[in-house]
Amino acid sequence: MAQMLPFQAPTLAHAALPAVSGPRAALLRNIALAVAGSLLLVLAAKIKVPFWPVPMTLQTLVVFGLGAAYGSRLGAATVALYIAYGLAGLPVFTNTPPVAAGPLYLVGPTGGFLVGFVAAAAIAGWASVRGASLARLVGGLVLAEVVMMALGFGWLALGAQMAAGTTGIGFAKAFAFGVQPFILGDLLKLALVACLARAGWSALQRRG
Repeated sequence: MAQMLPFQAPTLAHAALPAVSGPRAALLRNIALAVAGSLLLVLAAKIKVPFWPVPMTLQTLVVFGLGAAYGSRLGAATVALYIAYGLAGLPVFTNTPPVAAGPLYLVGPTGGFLVGFVAAAAIAGWASVRGASLARLVGGLVLAEVVMMALGFGWLALGAQMAAGTTGIGFAKAFAFGVQPFILGDLLKLALVACLARAGWSALQRRG
């Protein structure tokens, strides 16, 4: 039974880890995965990689990767835990410091993107379950990107509270500064996550 469990597990993380018995053990494992994943997100938010047209962080790579590895519910919960750190005042976001963390951070320019991270992880998890076709995997990851960008774009354009006291920066500026510079980098990240997810399931199948 223990040898068959990895093939029954719907997510990469649960298939790769040793089998656990009982709801308490499963809960503790999920808590450990969520904490580890949220700390990885903190690290990724602080790493900037030289890229064109703007430097990129590894944050969205980890968001999509957590969804692909953890599944919809645990992936989304892990990203939500990361956001909770920032709401509690910990400097875990890319712009903290100099910007102060806390509840008000979510009403700033990047608040929509942070909410979009949760949705993106959930969609990526749905797309990456055991047995998912390549079309579902790639299509789901692209959908996750679109939803994340749409939430961030809409909030930046219409609802974000800016330092100058204005609300939103309009659609043209939101696209020019909040979406367009990041499209190429995010597409590369999606391709990497798709390759890693497929490779992970293939490795687990070979391991038996």
